[in-house]
Amino acid sequence: MNHKHSQDIVRHLINKMFEYAHVPQTYDDIKDRKDEWYQEFTMTQEESNAFKDYAIRYLKRELKTGYYKADTEYQWFDLMWGLKISDKKTTNNFEDLA
Repeated sequence: MNHKHSQDIVRHLINKMFEYAHVPQTYDDIKDRKDEWYQEFTMTQEESNAFKDYAIRYLKRELKTGYYKADTEYQWFDLMWGLKISDKKTTNNFEDLA
């Protein structure tokens, strides 16, 4: 996979992850940060499961690969950029957006 394509995939997945977590951020908001920005935000287990399902389908399509490889790629993404899981929302209440 070429570098630009993988960068586009990461950008897309980070934006989608924020969307699923109801976090008002985008890839552009965090791309130049050198700190551990992903520690600042949380998503519920339910949001995480829904995002994982989306991400694996997306990776299968983008990488033209099967479930196993897409799942492995997702695990790497989650390890590097995945938000913490918390069923207690510590930020503003975004429930009404669901």
